[in-house]
Amino acid sequence: MSKTQNGEKMQYPAIAQRFLQGVNDGRGYLEISPSEDCRLSDCVNDARSLEIELKSRGFSKKTVKSYLYYNADFLRFVGKSAGEATEEDVKNYMAFLIENRSASTASLALAAIRFFSKRVLMKDFEHINNPKRETKLPDILTRDEVRKMIEMTSNIKHKILLELLYGCGLRVSEVVNLRITDVSVHERVIHVRNGKGGKDRMVPLPRLTAQKLEFFMKVRDENNPYLIPSARGGKITTKTVYLVVKQSAERARVRKNVHPHTLRHSFATHLLENGHDIRVIQKLLGHADIKTTQIYTHISRDFLRNVTSPLDSTLYEGGALR
Repeated sequence: MSKTQNGEKMQYPAIAQRFLQGVNDGRGYLEISPSEDCRLSDCVNDARSLEIELKSRGFSKKTVKSYLYYNADFLRFVGKSAGEATEEDVKNYMAFLIENRSASTASLALAAIRFFSKRVLMKDFEHINNPKRETKLPDILTRDEVRKMIEMTSNIKHKILLELLYGCGLRVSEVVNLRITDVSVHERVIHVRNGKGGKDRMVPLPRLTAQKLEFFMKVRDENNPYLIPSARGGKITTKTVYLVVKQSAERARVRKNVHPHTLRHSFATHLLENGHDIRVIQKLLGHADIKTTQIYTHISRDFLRNVTSPLDSTLYEGGALR
């Protein structure tokens, strides 16, 4: 236990809760000072070691935050220090996440705990299996829905944003971090830098989007290095991107749960329906594993339309209803 500022005893779950709050506030562990209590000091030192290990290996800020969060949440759940936690504690936490959140959340949490245990504590929870993940197919927009979303967006900056998400299949983080120097309007090419997994890739810039960008470059703040600038300076925020997509979908009266990644999913599916090779789509999306890209073969409407049901061949054989 540790003492609070009022001199009261703090249970270990409350210590972990303080760290969770620090992560959620964007402060991270390194800015939380350890108290004189040895257990809290150990907790801070372990968290500091985890954060340094993650950053030194080049993990993204999002991954660092997620790994810090789930390790702190795990300690809060079990009410123990990291050194005291057992495989049984991890299994119980996994069961809780699967029941109350999702299998994908549990998989991410397990990856975070395993990394911390192996790289910082020098022990491994090797007998815990990865949770069986659900196979959920993403929502896909029709071409008409995409067209309406873009046409009903009057703000040129927001229109370009939608076209980059759908027309180039970019992730939100990739769009907000795009710089003017990453885009060649004349060659119609975008250099996506430091994408998921720290990988660069080149993607084609649609002709219509290139035309809009050519005009936008003349009226935007020329001192801002980011392609999609914020009105307050710097780059546009992820939150703003989500809001723009949501409002565009509402104006177009799209009755689906639309978010930025929906446009990326739609980009891949429509490319597949246009006859592009799955490995080309993999490269454009920046997928490390072809299996990730192959999910789009399951949601292609053209693929489904080309499948003849045995009901049709059975009841309508010979052109006559049986």
